[in-house]
Amino acid sequence: MERGVALLSGGIDSPVAIHLMKERLEVIAVHFHQLPLTGPEELEKVKELVKKLEISKLYLIPFAEVLKMLVEKCNHRDYYILSKILMFKTAELIAEKEKAKYLITGENLAQVSSQTLSNLKAITKNIRLEIFRPVLTFDKQEIINLAKKIGTYDISKGPEICSLLGPKNPSTKSDLDKITKELDKLDLNKIIQESLNKAEVVKY
Repeated sequence: MERGVALLSGGIDSPVAIHLMKERLEVIAVHFHQLPLTGPEELEKVKELVKKLEISKLYLIPFAEVLKMLVEKCNHRDYYILSKILMFKTAELIAEKEKAKYLITGENLAQVSSQTLSNLKAITKNIRLEIFRPVLTFDKQEIINLAKKIGTYDISKGPEICSLLGPKNPSTKSDLDKITKELDKLDLNKIIQESLNKAEVVKY
């Protein structure tokens, strides 16, 4: 079976996306955590989701320093687009190591203000691997219903912490050239590799 690397946030959407892909691909999960800005409960929640989804391998990537760097050096309104690109680029390196051909995400069109068509396009254009977005066109209630059915809803529900450093008014219409210029402000290879070097790999 071919492999895919899935971004697992701990929210409601990404576990459902993983569930939908599990029969088609062997899934390796990656979670980008914000310790020490958050507490250990963030990791416990993600580990519980991985067990429930019966995923055999989880990468826990420290990303707080990367996100702080985005806030300091880049246009804050583009925070969600840029942070997602950096997460995908890191996941691509994990995919290369794990011989995986695809990336998987729980992104859902326009459900979150930053997940607009132009923003998703800006993210996708910066990534080499194919990205599967299985819940892209689901409405929120459909995702919640499926999460309850597969047993991830009660684990996932509760306050989201991915927006800890994010802007109140994120960009909803992005320009590809502008995003490229923002990325050029960062030493991408260095900051991604530094995070990967500190990764914890959990096997089940």
